[in-house]
Amino acid sequence: MSQRKVLLIEPNYSNKYPPIGLMKLATYFRNRGDEVVFFKGDLKHFVIERITIKCIDECKSLAPEIDWDAYFSSIYNYIRTRKLSLLEDVDFSSSQFNLLLEGKITDAKNYYWSGEWKKYPEWDFVGVTTLFTFYWSITIETIEFAKLLVKPDGKLMVGGVLASIQPSEIEKATGIRPHVGVLNAPGEIDEGDTQIIDELPLDYSILDEIDYEYPMSNAYYGYTSRGCIRKCPFCAVSILEPLFIPYIPLKDRIKGIVAKYGEQKDLLLMDNNILASPDFEQIINEIIECGFGKGDKYVQPNMFNKAFENLAEGVNDRAYRRKCFREVQKLYNKLKGKSEDAFTVYRAMDDFQIRDITTVSKDNLLRIYPILKPIYEKYFKPVPRQRYVDFNQGVDARLFNEDNVKLLASIAIRPLRIAFDDLKSRPSYEKAVRLSVKAGIKDFSNYLLYNYNDTPEELYTRLRINVDLCDELDVSIYSFPMKYHPIHSEVTDGIDYSHNRDFIGKHWNRKYIRAIQAILNSTKGKVGKGTSFFEEAFGKDLIEFKELLEMPETFILYRFFFKWLDSVNSFGPEHWRSCWRKCMETLNDKTRQEVLDIIHSNNFEDERINQFEDPLIKELFGYYSSHRNDIVDPKSELYKLKQQYDAHPTIALKRKRKK
Repeated sequence: MSQRKVLLIEPNYSNKYPPIGLMKLATYFRNRGDEVVFFKGDLKHFVIERITIKCIDECKSLAPEIDWDAYFSSIYNYIRTRKLSLLEDVDFSSSQFNLLLEGKITDAKNYYWSGEWKKYPEWDFVGVTTLFTFYWSITIETIEFAKLLVKPDGKLMVGGVLASIQPSEIEKATGIRPHVGVLNAPGEIDEGDTQIIDELPLDYSILDEIDYEYPMSNAYYGYTSRGCIRKCPFCAVSILEPLFIPYIPLKDRIKGIVAKYGEQKDLLLMDNNILASPDFEQIINEIIECGFGKGDKYVQPNMFNKAFENLAEGVNDRAYRRKCFREVQKLYNKLKGKSEDAFTVYRAMDDFQIRDITTVSKDNLLRIYPILKPIYEKYFKPVPRQRYVDFNQGVDARLFNEDNVKLLASIAIRPLRIAFDDLKSRPSYEKAVRLSVKAGIKDFSNYLLYNYNDTPEELYTRLRINVDLCDELDVSIYSFPMKYHPIHSEVTDGIDYSHNRDFIGKHWNRKYIRAIQAILNSTKGKVGKGTSFFEEAFGKDLIEFKELLEMPETFILYRFFFKWLDSVNSFGPEHWRSCWRKCMETLNDKTRQEVLDIIHSNNFEDERINQFEDPLIKELFGYYSSHRNDIVDPKSELYKLKQQYDAHPTIALKRKRKK
């Protein structure tokens, strides 16, 4: 069996969690002896990187006496930008083949810019993962680019969430028929191979191959069950995981990760309905056996030594060269200016050219390791930290009872995520929270779906319920309002709203959506405990909340400044509110609706505004003119007032902001 060259790609969108499917595929291909590379970023830059590597390898064979690794960055950027000045530092003169070497680098630059590289694809297998449907454009662009990278007799495989939800749409757009669902049967890629890819341990090393850093790191990722007993129309689980699998062993997978990549702090489980499993007690016991019982602590292992050991063993040179470089940088930054050891580290980094990730070599990293190892161990004194378990997809409030809540409370769960997507589920939701608090759980979180079949008033009510529960039960509940986006193709006026973020629910409008987003901008996307903070952000009652939805967006984003402006310049939310109420009370039904239609469209350059002659209506729309540009324009009066406010904000408003 010949070794294949395998490239795994995640499109260059922002996401919190690493691509678990690709991490399993990396394990699968490595088990078969294949070369595996993972990439997330600009694929043009990846192509240039590969051309640079090949160019440097050829130069090394001609002139091994030159330290070509030190010139990687210069050659890469020359190929990327075609700026000849970038090659001025390259010492061609020390070789008798100087003209030939210069020609090779020029050829590499021409090879990229002429597009010649497209005729000679490098990869036998290319795998592209997909995520949310609203990442459609970047995903299709990635698939189209990936088609250029796979050999004519190779295979391009597309899978993941979007691929499983809209396989026909992807095939129509790219000509590639994607894989639907998970890889849970043997031989799905290679006939006769007995590995079940979905059950393989994750290859954590690939995460160090890229510059992108996933916010949720230092955790074990996985499943203890698959699928869900529900068929919620807004959810893709029934498509991705159509079969409910009640138990997937955890302990052996964690042992394998510890042995190869080191201990991780937290346990992040992606189960879609864990309480539906008849094996729930067994799953909880296994979680405890893995070191995640209530109160269990994490002591950070020596990841410095682990990284260098894996580099020496050739586990994944592309990843561990980067990982070891970062560990050296962290050590130096920790010691810088504090001891003589800092100078020793600095001198060693200089001697072995450990200055730039693009120029550092594996050999030099392995040479510097014996020098730095005792210094690192001298200062490495980890402090035990609390471990956490997170059932990231949430648990089903309808399935709570005293027995399974006691089991949940026996592990280091934080936060406990309980779904609260519909106001109709309030009785079961409140019961679940109260049972959990009685069992000793104090930290909760949930996503609140909105812009679906709900009304704005229902969103406010759900948020208020959580705030009130925090006060009543002395617990912490963080609510994350999550805007609904269609997952299936939903074409209106030629626009497929599943492929963007523009869908508006039947009880919502564009202005209300923007208002919620503006409010969440000030709360950093979450709503926690604290009645005064909540009422400042969302209003004291439904009447105030509804007025906030109608309020000019700039007043919401810069609410404290405009509140201050109310008192000094007769321009702010209170003056708007007075004008708004007069309009709503005095305008006839037809005119009032015309005004509301424009406001709810959130388009305040609408020509219809100029048709109104009523001074009150003109005053109202004057508040909706976008003042965001004025606030950052040093020539504007509003900018000067903002500077004045920022220098001396009122004490009262400062206090409110802290709350």
